[in-house]
Amino acid sequence: MKIGILSRKQEIFSTKRLVEAAHALGHEVKVIDPLRCYVDINSLNPMVHYKEHPLNNFDAIIPRIGASITFYGTAIVRQFEMMGVYCVNDSVSISRARDKLRSLQLLSRKGVGLPITGFAHSTEMTQDLIKLVGGAPLVIKLLEGTQGKGVVLAETKKAAASVIDALRGLETFILVQQFIKESDGADIRCFVIGDKVVASMKRQAQDGEFRSNLHQGGKAELITITTKERQMAIKATRMMGLRVSGVDIIRSKKGPLLLEVNSSPGLKGIEQATRKDIAKMVIQYIEKNAPLGNSRRKEKG
Repeated sequence: MKIGILSRKQEIFSTKRLVEAAHALGHEVKVIDPLRCYVDINSLNPMVHYKEHPLNNFDAIIPRIGASITFYGTAIVRQFEMMGVYCVNDSVSISRARDKLRSLQLLSRKGVGLPITGFAHSTEMTQDLIKLVGGAPLVIKLLEGTQGKGVVLAETKKAAASVIDALRGLETFILVQQFIKESDGADIRCFVIGDKVVASMKRQAQDGEFRSNLHQGGKAELITITTKERQMAIKATRMMGLRVSGVDIIRSKKGPLLLEVNSSPGLKGIEQATRKDIAKMVIQYIEKNAPLGNSRRKEKG
């Protein structure tokens, strides 16, 4: 099988692990920078080109699309879909999960537990927005933020109002979210492949920090999740339309609450914490689900 990995750099840990796993299982694999791809859009033979060569013989594509290139990256994924190539996560699902507001709205409609979240355009509504989520302290999130960046804890009502008004003054869209104090700076990352949670870890924020993201200095450790948390992670992944995801859950007095569904979850922290070969599991999932044909047709031709 020939597998393409859409990733900006081959040196990124998750990309390297996927390459190693694919090679170990006997597959041909190529890392493709999506920003160096260009497309030929036509009705007869749609094509993706890369470095002046057509990419027309892949059996599967693993999208590792960063937040900063979502628009162009998903356009390249969509073009592969038009070519009939199996994409581990499709373009619509990636876009849906990347849009924090849209994903929370979809999840809330299906009764998935969430922290109380507010969204408004006008700063005239700032005080009511703060009241809506239970007052300060509260969390303010940029819609485009990732890896804990663009997330602020406002500890007082005055500070919250100042940050909200300042960001909206810059025409930046934000979410205002209930702060779950009892979580004590910890959350749970569930790694989902297909309809199964294959690994879970607890991420604990460092002292003086409330963001548990490993990129913000958080520490990871193995954790046993509850049946309800497992079901929540699988349901959220299915609702986003993803096949591979990282689901972030926080424990509260009212039970588990879902924070986010990530369409390109990192492998480093969770593989080290759980000592599981998750990259291998991703490739094995592709083996079971991707229809063979493109590379074999090319070989016969």
